[in-house]
Amino acid sequence: MSYPYVLLSAAVSLDGCLDDTGPERLLLSSPADFDRVDAVRAESDAILVGAGTIRADNPRLLVNSAERRAARVKEGRPEYPLKVTVTASGDLDPAAQFWHTGGDKLVYTTDRGAERAARLLGDTADVVPLGPVLDWRALLEHLRVARGVRRLMVEGGGTVHTQLLQQGLADELQLVLAPLFVGDPAAPRLFGPGAYQGGRLRLVETRRIEDVVLMRYEPTAPGAGPAPTAADRHWLRTACELAALCPPSGTAFSVGAVVVAADGTELARGHSREGGDPVVHAEEAALAKLDPADPRLAGATVYSSLEPCARRASRPAPCSELILRAGVRRVVTAWREPDTFVDAADGSGVLVKAGAEVVVLPEYESQAKEPNRHLVG
Repeated sequence: MSYPYVLLSAAVSLDGCLDDTGPERLLLSSPADFDRVDAVRAESDAILVGAGTIRADNPRLLVNSAERRAARVKEGRPEYPLKVTVTASGDLDPAAQFWHTGGDKLVYTTDRGAERAARLLGDTADVVPLGPVLDWRALLEHLRVARGVRRLMVEGGGTVHTQLLQQGLADELQLVLAPLFVGDPAAPRLFGPGAYQGGRLRLVETRRIEDVVLMRYEPTAPGAGPAPTAADRHWLRTACELAALCPPSGTAFSVGAVVVAADGTELARGHSREGGDPVVHAEEAALAKLDPADPRLAGATVYSSLEPCARRASRPAPCSELILRAGVRRVVTAWREPDTFVDAADGSGVLVKAGAEVVVLPEYESQAKEPNRHLVG
């Protein structure tokens, strides 16, 4: 599956409420922050809001800056990002500003909701049914594959934000905190109750913007099964970046690896030929930095830019065996090992046969191959 980068954007008060949606709407962001949001919109390929937000707020979701729109056109992109909404019922107001401003519009809905949405909207928007229920993974894959969306900005509401975070599909959370107390128990909240992906988010930026504070977070906790999460993508990108640090070789692949605990703590990282050892492999280098008795290894994930090796001549134990000995039972990789040095290499098969979960994210294959172009073309 290939998904766009998913950025959640929201402004909240000190007591956790979203912008008030009553007749006298309370705007939490400052003028400078509204301009920042406009810039983020201009950088995005699509902007998504739930149908409830369209009904409550009647947003236009435009790039307001003429200069930013002109820059998009100069880059060969549409003047406005694609506008997307999600509705299970197909209950949409055809008179809402969302449909009559900006560029193309897209509705994701259920099979049941598609007929109603198409009847209400006519040719105002494309309607895509996703099946009997809304499936966020199918939605994101369709956006990426069918519409070419690489960067998706999600502006709410709370139900949409909650579902994307709970399913581990949000790559980034941009949260603006306003110095206000709303105090209304009926005011909408940013997130709803339920089980969320474990681990602490990583704070990557704080910035004062007039009287509000922007905080940017990234998820860190790996997934727990075959379905990849945003954190899985983050850590695999890190492994691919480590591969670029390898000393060049004409007889061995350049590979990067990261070992991450279930709570998102990075335990170790390594890369091929690290520390002057001409034959050390990335997974081997990373695991050697850990205490074999570390209890966190049993729930950890190994991220490797190349499938862990199944056989090798340079050391007694291949990396797939080292991973299993360490107690790790989940591996995420970008690229299956070609037959360049070992015929019918199948480290994934070794791991799966021993009960480990192997997740392959082919969208990172090109990045993983880059430091190995001289070997595989």
